[in-house]
Amino acid sequence: MKLTIVAATGGIGRQLLHQAVAAGHEVTAVVRSPAKLTGEAVRVVAADLAGAAPAVLESAVSGADAVLSGLGPRSSAEAGVAARGTRAVMAAMAATGVKRIVVVSAAPIGTVPSPGRPQPPKHDPGDGFVMRHVLNPLVKVALRTHYADLALMEELLRDSDLDWTVVRPPRLTDKPLTGSYRTAYGRNIRGGLTISRADVAHLMLRVLDDPATIGQTVGVANA
Repeated sequence: MKLTIVAATGGIGRQLLHQAVAAGHEVTAVVRSPAKLTGEAVRVVAADLAGAAPAVLESAVSGADAVLSGLGPRSSAEAGVAARGTRAVMAAMAATGVKRIVVVSAAPIGTVPSPGRPQPPKHDPGDGFVMRHVLNPLVKVALRTHYADLALMEELLRDSDLDWTVVRPPRLTDKPLTGSYRTAYGRNIRGGLTISRADVAHLMLRVLDDPATIGQTVGVANA
């Protein structure tokens, strides 16, 4: 497949790139700093997703079978980049006729309000007592701006006519790829506290040609 990977030098983005290349896919990497991908066997397109020129993104996605995005705020200063960047990528996809997109979000986002969904469910059906009443409330306060950004990103996708899939992992680790993880549609994984970035990337690539995942949020956690 011809794949465009957005934010290909981030933690999940690099895993997507390496696994996609290893699987024989033809990859275009959209990155802010092309020097970070020197020597990689991919086409590199330089773009700052906070304000990329439409023509640049259109050239990056044109002819792609799918777009995969690891875009997300890494600090409070970057809050808003997921929604802004995804909106720009979606516009480029619309202009070039590309329909399939898989993005990474975060496990708590199903209970985070957004402009079009100001009163989301209070609890995720996959969360247990400790997650619902202790961990999630603390994390959502600490990462309030990050999660608002991701919630808006998800809303943009829901309101689009793209063939989207949102992957919602819990806490990310740098452990190696296992290919062994649990998934569930529309909810988090009961007792699933962590997953490696490598396994998230593996799932994102795996769902690309699975029509059952289109229009779905997918919870995932290591077994």
